Amino acid sequence: MSLLQEIQNNGVVAIIRGAKPETILSIAKALRDGGVKTLEITVETPNVLTLIKQVSEELDDVIVGAGTVLDPETARVAIMAGAKFIFSPTVNVETIRLTKRYGVISIAGALTPTEILTAYENGSDVIKVFPANVFGPKYLKDVHGPLPHIPLMPTGGVDLSNVSDYIKAGGVAVGLGSSLVDTKRDITDEYLLELTAKSNDFVTAIKKARS
Repeated sequence: MSLLQEIQNNGVVAIIRGAKPETILSIAKALRDGGVKTLEITVETPNVLTLIKQVSEELDDVIVGAGTVLDPETARVAIMAGAKFIFSPTVNVETIRLTKRYGVISIAGALTPTEILTAYENGSDVIKVFPANVFGPKYLKDVHGPLPHIPLMPTGGVDLSNVSDYIKAGGVAVGLGSSLVDTKRDITDEYLLELTAKSNDFVTAIKKARS
């Protein structure tokens, strides 16, 4: 099974933004224990390259990528650190091409049908529909109608109350930020147990929606 298939099968990309560097490995372990095995660490995180390398090496069953990548230069250094996918909030054609040149999965962010098609035609493997909550699951379904061949990953505002709707509307997976990983909270043992339970809730909800 390819990494891209694994990401889609797992159904969740956990977005770790604003976390203290020393907590990220613990967060990653809690996510994995709950069944979420794909995560991105946003590139504004201090020591992000070291963290990508550390999590990749210590959790070899977790797919680690870099998030909020805006340019090809950042994509390249993240890939050199071990990022298995590049997650972007926008369509930057040069970033997509650089990512694919290195044989790494590209997940570019787009919202309109034109942006979605542009990203896909330039090599993005999956399109992050962002911010998905602006129009909701019905919009995803409507876009999927004329563009059924393009894998869509709704991101932004996806939570347990609507994740099933997004999957049923055609999402191959979802990107989850603060609705899953709330880095504003203290990362205590109790919080990590909650995170594992919530991860399992999302994975279970997606499995049910697909069946």
